[in-house]
Amino acid sequence: MRQFTAVVNPTAGGSTGAAALLPLAGLLRGAGAEVEVEYSRGLDHAREVARQAAGQGRVVLAVGGDGMAGCVGGALAGTDALLGLVPAGRGNDFARALELPSTAPDLARLLLHGEPRRIDAVEVTSPGRPTTVGLGSVYAGVDAVANRYANETRLLRGAASYYLGGLRAVLGWRHADYRITVDGVLHERRGFTVVAANSAFYGFGRRIAPEARVDDGMLDVVVIRETSRLLFFAVMNELKSGTHTKRPEVEVLRGREIRIEADRPLPYGIDGEVDAVLPVTARVLPGALGILC
Repeated sequence: MRQFTAVVNPTAGGSTGAAALLPLAGLLRGAGAEVEVEYSRGLDHAREVARQAAGQGRVVLAVGGDGMAGCVGGALAGTDALLGLVPAGRGNDFARALELPSTAPDLARLLLHGEPRRIDAVEVTSPGRPTTVGLGSVYAGVDAVANRYANETRLLRGAASYYLGGLRAVLGWRHADYRITVDGVLHERRGFTVVAANSAFYGFGRRIAPEARVDDGMLDVVVIRETSRLLFFAVMNELKSGTHTKRPEVEVLRGREIRIEADRPLPYGIDGEVDAVLPVTARVLPGALGILC
C-alpha cells in the first residue's frame, strides 16, 4: 500500500488547496493508505518537505496549481521519487496536459493503483539567479506580463483573471526584438512572445504548443511574431483549439536547449510563477521525474 505526504498550497485557487484534498484524503485513508498533510509556507519550504518525504519512500502529492506542481516536481526531478498531482489552482494546466481524472474517486484509484510514468522536466537558468527545475513552459513576453497581472488581482478568479490580465498586457505591449538560440542555432525575431513548452497547455487551458509532449525529450518553441493587436487577439482565441500554429505569424521550432534574450529586460515565467527577467536558458531533462498519471 502506498503511503502519501501531501504538500499543500493553502491559498491555491484564491481560496484553499485543502478543500480539494479533503475528499481525496478520505478515500485514500479508507483504502488503508496513510496520508500526512504538510502546509507550505512558501516554495522553498515545499521543496524541503517534498524531498524529506520522498527520502522516506512516500509518494509526494503536490496540492495546488501549476506553481506547486512545478515546485514540488522540480524538487524531485532526477531522483527515484514518485509524484502525484492534486489540481487545486486556477489554471491546472500541467494536470490538464497529463489528462488527470477530474473526480476524487477516480484520482484516488489512480494514486493507489496507477503505474508510474517517467516524464521530462525543464532546467531553467538565468544570470544572478539560482538554477531551478519546473515542468510546464517557460514563456517570455506579453503572456508573462499578463500572468503577472493575473497573479496580482484579488477581485477575480479563474479564467476571468487571465482574460483581464491579458487585455491589460496586450493594450500596453511594445513589440520586442528577440534572440532565440535553439540547440546552438540563432533565430532573430520581433513580436509578442516566445514560449519553450514541455507540455501543450498554459494560461488556463490554452493549447499553446499542440504537438508538445511531456515525455519526448524535446521542447516546442512557439514564437508569435509581430502583427496587429487585432490579429493577435484572433490568435489568442485560436489557442483554445491549437489552430493558431497554422498562421504565418506563428512559428514553431524544436530543441533540447533554448536561450531567450530580448532588447529589454522582459519578464519570463515558468509554471505560472513570474518573478524574473530575461535572458533565460531552458534545458530539457528527459525522463527526469516519476509521476502517477
